[in-house]
Amino acid sequence: MTLPGDSRITKLGRFLRKSRIDELPQILNILRGEMTWIGPRPEAVALTRWYEAKLPFYHYRHIVRPGISGWAQVNQGHVAEVDAVRSKLQYDFYYIKNFSLWLDILITMRTIITMMTGYGAR
Repeated sequence: MTLPGDSRITKLGRFLRKSRIDELPQILNILRGEMTWIGPRPEAVALTRWYEAKLPFYHYRHIVRPGISGWAQVNQGHVAEVDAVRSKLQYDFYYIKNFSLWLDILITMRTIITMMTGYGAR
């Protein structure tokens, strides 16, 4: 897990992460139909299995395709602790339940603001 001020992060890597440019290769996943622009963020397989063992109903977030940005990301950002993931899961379920063009537009606008300000980047 990357921590704030992690010494392993280079200046270039910090810039790429802060500007979110490092997310651009995921456009290939969108073109292949594996992801969408908006939806719950995908997790690493090992993390997903661990969260599924710790959190009831976690697997239901996979009923929609994952996205580059999502309601949980614009409201909470990146989390790793179980309690924070539980909160993130509630945001994901809110998105799934209330899926709409307007919610996608709101998420897109908030994502653009995050990209321009660098807020929440590690």
